[in-house]
Amino acid sequence: MTTSLTPNAGLDLFLQEAAGFGSPSSARIADALLTLLVLRGADRRTGLPEPTPELVRQVLHHDVPVLVCVTESELPVAPAVLRALADLVRARGRLNTKRHARLLAAIDEGVPEFRRAMADPGNLTWPRWYASLMRADGTPVDDPEAVLRRLDAHERTPRADRPALPDGVERADVTGRTVIAQILLAETLLRAFARDLEQPSPAGPLLPGLPLEAVDVDPEEGLPGEMRRIAGTLMDRWTAAGLSDAFSGPYAHLAPGPEDLPHLVLADALLDQHLSYYGDSGLPVPPPPALPAPLEVRGLLEGAPLPALLSAAADGPDLVDEEVRHLAVACGVLQQDGLLTTPGPAAGIWADGTPQELTELAADILATAVGRLTEDPALDPEYADDAAHLLYALYERGCTAESVARKAAEYSDWLIDPAVENRPVPVPDSAPAEYATPAPQELSDLLGLPALDDEDRTELDAPARALAAVVDRLSATGAVFRTGDAFGLTPLGVAAVRHTLKSGAVAAPDRDTVTGWESATLVEAARLWPRDATNRAFTNWLTARENAAEAWDEILGALAATKTGTDEASLTRALFASLDTSAAPLEALRGQLADPALGAYALQALRARGEQADEGQVPLSARAALVLDDLNASHHKDRLAEPGLTPSSLVTAFDAVGTTWPGGPAALIAALADADANRAHHVLADLGDRHSDPGIAAFARRTAALTDPLRPRSKKIRRR
Repeated sequence: MTTSLTPNAGLDLFLQEAAGFGSPSSARIADALLTLLVLRGADRRTGLPEPTPELVRQVLHHDVPVLVCVTESELPVAPAVLRALADLVRARGRLNTKRHARLLAAIDEGVPEFRRAMADPGNLTWPRWYASLMRADGTPVDDPEAVLRRLDAHERTPRADRPALPDGVERADVTGRTVIAQILLAETLLRAFARDLEQPSPAGPLLPGLPLEAVDVDPEEGLPGEMRRIAGTLMDRWTAAGLSDAFSGPYAHLAPGPEDLPHLVLADALLDQHLSYYGDSGLPVPPPPALPAPLEVRGLLEGAPLPALLSAAADGPDLVDEEVRHLAVACGVLQQDGLLTTPGPAAGIWADGTPQELTELAADILATAVGRLTEDPALDPEYADDAAHLLYALYERGCTAESVARKAAEYSDWLIDPAVENRPVPVPDSAPAEYATPAPQELSDLLGLPALDDEDRTELDAPARALAAVVDRLSATGAVFRTGDAFGLTPLGVAAVRHTLKSGAVAAPDRDTVTGWESATLVEAARLWPRDATNRAFTNWLTARENAAEAWDEILGALAATKTGTDEASLTRALFASLDTSAAPLEALRGQLADPALGAYALQALRARGEQADEGQVPLSARAALVLDDLNASHHKDRLAEPGLTPSSLVTAFDAVGTTWPGGPAALIAALADADANRAHHVLADLGDRHSDPGIAAFARRTAALTDPLRPRSKKIRRR
């Protein structure tokens, strides 16, 4: 095909009629704005695109920030171009006074968001990044040869001396945004071309050099491929000339694509895990206790078995076996050209990579190793295929150590006590290399299942050994350790998994970030975290505040702000229960006595410290909430017990409270349902099945039916 590559957007006419846009930078921004308006559907019958408020917002807020390099000093040019364009369209009789004024107002109103979007690191693409570096050092970006010389100089600069991406931005972030921008621009071109065929403009065809018979050619190599090439040319015009060819050729490693970042495959798997746990990528996982210092990353990486072998492969491909060469190629340490194996883009990272690059390499090695697990016939496929889950679960528990046996029991559908399932496992100083399933009493403690015996241990032995074999394979990467039954993430693994989570757009804050949050933000996030991670986060947050009394008031106030009866209410009560209130100011606790949800917890905390408190201040609803949480624990205890061998803990606990509750057991049942209908449903249904008093059992069953989350329920449950 012979294509103009210049959409007929009226640029020459605009520059001829609008004064003040003759400089190269102004003309470039005008070219981008007019072209994008046309591609988005602006009418161009007068030869100029006719903007609307909606198109102005689309182009200013979404298109330009990812497609066009605009320096700080050039930011005023974009709204100035749009105002001038509005005036020219008005002069052609296409806008009346009212519509013209509305359009100018939309342009002015859109400027703050335009400035924010241009400064947003999330909108950075590789063409924009390198074009900004070139403009900053005076490289003539409209000269392809000068652009190539600048890329060559960048490549020869030691990695530590190269300009770093903005804080918090990883290469994977820029890669993802670049791919999306390229795809969207090509698709927008294709839609605009199709629209132009269906409704030709009096101004002439959108792409004058594109033959109409191109519609009938092969879809991959024909029109869509041509639109991708046009999109690359446009991005070059709006950033720096020749970047598209450079990044698809000799300098591809400077702007890596998804195929150059193996950890992006693992990032997608971790994102899936996060969505199954939290349902929203923006809900954060708990922060790790610590991350390795930047200067420690190299030593951690080079000290691990598999990375050390890959480093040797970079120095001498012939010195390592075929499996290591395969992994080295997959990680970019080597590149295969026919039968010739040469150093790959990642080889230089071993010599002078920055801590960020080394962490990314650790993530690539981990992801590649995870992918290879499924190909090993010696490993149990159930565990090998689920390695991403293992890594996510270790990170999500706050990076505390887990038990191989407990995790294997979870896989085998054993009913583990919720009170212990996230409890950190002590890591012994040393243990034999060969895995051994813990003794029955230790298993009982790990799983919260009383009186496990040798038969139970034998049943769990094969799954635990199979899981340990997968863990040991992962440990070769330096990201995972196993000592006896305990396993977890190493400091290098914490950094690599966090990097991978962030590459998958999962919110993975570090300790300092969480410590700096507002109290309400911390409470909202911590509701979903395991208890140990929650305790650590709250302790760090409180310790970082200069005024302890004010800090406690903030935290307790944020907890009390949760609306009673909501799904979050029970989670918030659990947060209060997990707080170490031994250091809380007494007045802060007394201030919560009247809270309808947390009052009884505050009373309990005061009494635990030997303090007197007025029980009369505590609302009945708060007392019922605490009783309900205690009964729920008894309900879980009954589920773990052998049926028929032990009395019902739930019934015993209920009767102990019901005999002294104002109005008796029936009133207590109604109060439980009113306090938290969602949490009360299963407790009351179980009570209805177990209680020996027919009247209490019947009323519990009726109330449980009314609290069923699958059916509408009234605001209050009243005793009949």
